[in-house]
Amino acid sequence: MEKEKILLEFKNILTELDRLREDLESIGKSFGMSKKGIFQTNLALEEIFTNIVSYGYTDKEAHWIIITVWDQNGMLNICVEDDGIPFNPVEEDMPDLKCPIEDRRIGGLGCHFMRTVMDDVHYERIGDKNVLTMKKSIEGEKTC
Repeated sequence: MEKEKILLEFKNILTELDRLREDLESIGKSFGMSKKGIFQTNLALEEIFTNIVSYGYTDKEAHWIIITVWDQNGMLNICVEDDGIPFNPVEEDMPDLKCPIEDRRIGGLGCHFMRTVMDDVHYERIGDKNVLTMKKSIEGEKTC
């Protein structure tokens, strides 16, 4: 059964992370998620948000990042929409975690983490928008 969708809007500035974290924690609690599930979901969402703000725009203008959250049949669904440059985190190469740290390429760990802790991640470009949908079981969490 799908509950009402919750719409959140954030400016493309890193100071919005505190509000994002607080909003997701409140929503997760209201849906009955465990602290671990909320923590993992928050980290994945913070990584995506930080990447959008840090790398998604070629101008210094204000942009809005729209996050929609809803519960559908025991799955927390999070849809993140932004009008930044096209970027598909699902297609990012997985980092070689066995490679010595000094030889590893920079970046990629956040996308790897997101795909590891979330149950499903889907990306599509719709018009001029990046649309990323992540799903996380409300009852049982994936372990890293």
